Amino acid sequence: MIRINLLGSPKPKGKKNVAVSMPSMDLGNLGGPLVQVAAVLLIAGAVNAGYWYTLDREKKSIEVQSRLAEQKNRELADIKVRYMERQRQAEVYKRRVDVIDQLRNNQTGPVALLSMIADTVNGTEAVWLNSMQDQGANVAIDGTALSSDAVANLISNLQKTGFFRNIEIRESYQDEGVKDMQAFQFTLTCEKAKS
Repeated sequence: MIRINLLGSPKPKGKKNVAVSMPSMDLGNLGGPLVQVAAVLLIAGAVNAGYWYTLDREKKSIEVQSRLAEQKNRELADIKVRYMERQRQAEVYKRRVDVIDQLRNNQTGPVALLSMIADTVNGTEAVWLNSMQDQGANVAIDGTALSSDAVANLISNLQKTGFFRNIEIRESYQDEGVKDMQAFQFTLTCEKAKS
């Protein structure tokens, strides 16, 4: 068998424990410490320039996004102003419609009240009204009846209309001025039901 020494140094004959040396490569002097510092500075400058370029690209991207956002904000501000103006117009319109509806209801309110009370009094026997006053939430009724039962029937009929929530008799007395028959003068206070 043939042996070839690839390590380059002759193998001493006879010694069994021999240290093997590794091949080495001599690069020579790279120009000294000045060239090494310059190389480090050049590499650091390249890394710094790359980082600066990345930051500059981000800055320009943020500026573009900022301009777009400001433009969108101005557009939305214009839309908001128009929306608020339309809201004010809608509120003014609603108030006008409410006033018109209230005026219409007030026009028919007394007519409906008079008609309902007239129908109720006509449907009750032996009762006549002397006066009626609409006092907002209440109605005051003064009248004459031939009996106290007729006054009770009037109160019952007024309650059945559903127009009044609470009906109180304020005063009821026999009129001594009427000599031919028995007559009772009465005063009622009727609280209107909320509609």
